[in-house]
Amino acid sequence: MDFFRTSVGTSDRLKAQRGRAASHPLIWMLIVAAVVSAVWWYPSARDAWLAQNAKPGGPGAGGPGAAWRFGGGGGRGQPVSVGEVQQMDVRLTVSALGTLTALNTAVVRAKVDGELKAIRFTEGQQVQAGALLAEIDARSSEVLLQQAEGLLLRDQAQLRNAQLDLQRYRDLLAKDAIARQQVETQEALVRQLQGTVQTDQAQVDSAKLQLSYTRVTAPIAGRLGLKQVELGSLVRAGDAAGIVTITQTQPMAVVFAVPETHVPLIQRKLRQGQKLAVQAWDRDMKEKLAEGQVSTTDNTIDTATGTLKLKALLDNRDGALFPNQFANMRLQLDVLKNRLVVPTSAVQRGSVGTFVVVVQPDNTVKTQRVQLDAVDGDWQAVQPIQGDLKPGARVVTDGADRLRDGSRVEVVKSSTRPAVASPVVASPEGARPSPPPEQPAPSPSNTGEPRRTLPPEIAEKVKNMSPEERRAFFQRLRERREAQGQGQ
Repeated sequence: MDFFRTSVGTSDRLKAQRGRAASHPLIWMLIVAAVVSAVWWYPSARDAWLAQNAKPGGPGAGGPGAAWRFGGGGGRGQPVSVGEVQQMDVRLTVSALGTLTALNTAVVRAKVDGELKAIRFTEGQQVQAGALLAEIDARSSEVLLQQAEGLLLRDQAQLRNAQLDLQRYRDLLAKDAIARQQVETQEALVRQLQGTVQTDQAQVDSAKLQLSYTRVTAPIAGRLGLKQVELGSLVRAGDAAGIVTITQTQPMAVVFAVPETHVPLIQRKLRQGQKLAVQAWDRDMKEKLAEGQVSTTDNTIDTATGTLKLKALLDNRDGALFPNQFANMRLQLDVLKNRLVVPTSAVQRGSVGTFVVVVQPDNTVKTQRVQLDAVDGDWQAVQPIQGDLKPGARVVTDGADRLRDGSRVEVVKSSTRPAVASPVVASPEGARPSPPPEQPAPSPSNTGEPRRTLPPEIAEKVKNMSPEERRAFFQRLRERREAQGQGQ
């Protein structure tokens, strides 16, 4: 009974409390106002925090709030950078990997055996043909020369005496004082001694030649390598390494291969006597090493790679190029006249193919599908597909993310510099040009997502960023949104 009375008392108290709460509507109004205030205040506070930390690398860039929804923009467009469509001549070239080779290479070897008495060159020196490089002990060669000259003098004296006897025999034969056979025998002796004297002269010339070989000279002009022998060493004519190596580096030759699809054009231009200009660039494609032109082609196409080897001659007056050096080659094939070009950073890639985002006069955007033609430095030649693209039109070069047809933008940077042609690189397949080295992220304009704008405070900060900082900033925003979407 006590338990029952306690339960009944508790139930009565709860009913009394609910009755008092229901009789105060002010409490419920306060609760609703608190919820509405929280819903209103949270996005504003979050946007203000992001505006203070909008600079890439700042605290807000890596925090969870970086994945905001581009809300509260006050009707302002998304900030973008734009470039101008222009018309220019585009030079079409082929890019290939080349190996520099010496035009001629000669190993300087000793032609006689002997002790190396003097070295007359410096390693790495540029020498002319015939320059003295080394001297070999010449005493043995001088002795052989003296011996040959002595034999020559002896046999010349005997020949002179035989010729005098022959003259006397002929006089006596005319007077019928001696037999004809004696005259003929003397004539044979004279011819024999003439042969001996001629042999002796050859021995003298050979000894002089051997003596000249003791002075080692450069067979060609070029750059000397490292010496292979030391002073005082015994050098022999059969030494494989020789004394030093000379490479002819002016001009320098380069061998590279191009796809066989370009062979007909190359052959036609060479037959017409046209010069095919080439350029050699370093590994990073930042510094031009040398210029030249194609001299000849190989006589067969490599079936394994489908390429044809070309040989070009490069000017190397400053001696900056070395044999076996690697180089990126650019072979200019043709010039495409009056082509539409856009900045390479304006080319976007998506499921619809390649396209550019065109800014309309009312600051709305429209996507324009294009076909890529060739790259000329910072400019991409394009052909519009099912649309019109004219010189002077503005295309988005930075900030194309989250744009679709009809999106409003705010131009924060415009590039109107004139197009200056530079060597262009075509793809090895020859079917489509290779993409530019840096491209902004593809615009998902065809995904059907609603347009989102930046808050005014953040848009102002984005406007003051450099292109690199702006690109990194938008990339981080995309990553945060994707991470938030996966978390939900």
